[in-house]
Amino acid sequence: MLEQLEKQFTKYEVARIIGARALQISMDAPLLLKISEKELEEMNFNPIEIAKKELLSEVLPITVNKPLPKKREVKIKKLTREELDEIKRKEKEAEKLKEIEAEKEVEKKSNKEAPAHSAEAKEDEKLEVEEEAEEKKVSEDAEIMELANPEDEAEEATEGAASDEEGI
Repeated sequence: MLEQLEKQFTKYEVARIIGARALQISMDAPLLLKISEKELEEMNFNPIEIAKKELLSEVLPITVNKPLPKKREVKIKKLTREELDEIKRKEKEAEKLKEIEAEKEVEKKSNKEAPAHSAEAKEDEKLEVEEEAEEKKVSEDAEIMELANPEDEAEEATEGAASDEEGI
């Protein structure tokens, strides 16, 4: 059915035309074909089916503008056989280098994962032990400070003021 239209329009153009016309029909636009009530009932008053029928009968006043490509006058440099071979050779070398690098990375990961992991674990344990030792040293050496009371601060302030006056 729609295969006939493929010679004139692309499937996207056909879909656009049918959709636009179906929208018009659903908004009570007049039908361009004389369709009997029986045919309308068979189509279940489907606006898409009505639009398809109108498109196939070529009564739609819808046109499709297809812009032509712009002409350009650009001269393309023609490569010699030697230049083409050189480009291909460079591409192959680049691919080989990428493969070699990828293989080296895989080898590094597979060889270094276990030792690196164990070395990292040892370093973490060593750091934890050092931190614990520092905490013990600080708790043993440091004086335990009491919370300051406002009364104590008032006494210190008066004592400090008296010493300042003596120094003058």
